[in-house]
Amino acid sequence: MDTKLALLPIAYLPPVQYYSKLIRYNSILIEHFEHFEKQTYRNRCYVYSPNGKLTLTVPLEKRSERTITKDIRIHNDNNWQKIHWRSLESAYRSSPFFEYYEDDFVEFYLAKKFDFLVELNEVLMDKINSLLKIKPLQSKTEKYEKIYTDTDDFRKIISPKENLSSDKDFIVKPYKQVFDNKFGFMSNLSILDLLFNQGPSSLEYL
Repeated sequence: MDTKLALLPIAYLPPVQYYSKLIRYNSILIEHFEHFEKQTYRNRCYVYSPNGKLTLTVPLEKRSERTITKDIRIHNDNNWQKIHWRSLESAYRSSPFFEYYEDDFVEFYLAKKFDFLVELNEVLMDKINSLLKIKPLQSKTEKYEKIYTDTDDFRKIISPKENLSSDKDFIVKPYKQVFDNKFGFMSNLSILDLLFNQGPSSLEYL
């Protein structure tokens, strides 16, 4: 385990790459005070659907470019939660461990509402950490700092806009996926892809 601190952005059902940091680092700092960045894992994840790679995006309320992450509100006037859950069902109902974990997640989509994106992301991450049986030492930033010393900063590196080769410590290792006979292995999808396909072996994979 790395004794340095890792600085991570918030993330909605984070990718496998994100979880590789939670496993590797002794301490984790989650950024809450940056200006919110669009088209990132902060409010979206990628899953393996019957038609290939699918983006699930949490809709957000209108905001200025200077709105900080902790103040980002979710737009709840549509049925995004139900749409996301149906998409997860379609993608993973036939996976080996979907039914095993189904009850752990369904409440977040069909029974609960969230006003703030950080709140949604935190409760989902807590649930996933519990299922993986990990307890990373996590804390939140108290202000924005552009540069940190003695800290590995992944705020930009862990992003769908970045090539995985920019993260030299993350090595892609294939595992069995539901639709890989149609489209082949898809790397660095949401941690749920790993969890529903590998179950209790997910931690060993990480």
